[in-house]
Amino acid sequence: MTPAVRGDTVARMTTHDLSRSLPTLFRELVYGAGDTGFMLNPHDPGMLASLARLSAEDAGASTQGGATIAAHVEHVRFGLSLMNRWAGGDADPFTGADWGAAWRTARVTPAEWERLKAGLREQADRWLDALAQPRDVEGIELDALIASVAHLAYHLGAIRQIQAATRGPRDGTGA
Repeated sequence: MTPAVRGDTVARMTTHDLSRSLPTLFRELVYGAGDTGFMLNPHDPGMLASLARLSAEDAGASTQGGATIAAHVEHVRFGLSLMNRWAGGDADPFTGADWGAAWRTARVTPAEWERLKAGLREQADRWLDALAQPRDVEGIELDALIASVAHLAYHLGAIRQIQAATRGPRDGTGA
């Protein structure tokens, strides 16, 4: 979807109608589902609790030469930090962003792993608050807001493919 252009004016829209749904979905991915889930199975613990199950050694291990879980966490943290800068008024935090740096995250010490998880929690909490605030946006900005939820879901799935200990329940029983 591209912004609707009328002459020299880009059509603006509001996120008011999404200011309940987007935070609900994002919160579920980060903090887990209760008795019911939209994105996750019921009783799935979500990303942060899943990551808490891992040691630094597990987080820094590469499977078949792929990215580490620590790299996925840093990538998501970095992306959310940019979204938070945008929500805070920075018109373009994305130009010049070094997206490759996160993917160079490999082995981490226990202290580094704790910092990565804490940084992810901080940025996710800030973004959750930002998602709940209705705002006027252009089409591409609305796309980015919605994509932030899907992007987190993608990385949670990728992490769960790398390390079985991070997986949630299959059928909602908590097992």
